[in-house]
Amino acid sequence: MRWVVGIVINAIFFIALAGLFQDYFYLSGIGAAIGASVILSLLNIIVKPILIILTLPVTILSLGLFLFIINAITLSLTAQLMGASFEISSFGMSLFFSILLSLFNIIVQSTIFRNK
Repeated sequence: MRWVVGIVINAIFFIALAGLFQDYFYLSGIGAAIGASVILSLLNIIVKPILIILTLPVTILSLGLFLFIINAITLSLTAQLMGASFEISSFGMSLFFSILLSLFNIIVQSTIFRNK
């Protein structure tokens, strides 16, 4: 259930980004947002742990800030896999969107999945 809620939250965030940053972020529709969210979730499950292990020394030296770069890489891979229906203009914007996505997920999921 948490996975499905996370997919929907990310899809809503992608739609909001497409509306706010039209010059830098393109999304063809709601289906593309859900598809990109599913692909991003799968990349976070499969590719992200491998990247974290490979870049562990850099991540430790940067006090964990390199994880934002890894998130930007997975977001860029998502854009590459989605093709023309989901595009991000540059890696810098991908880094910016990954920071926003991380902050948004922390805030929203902490309020939704709060332990009572």
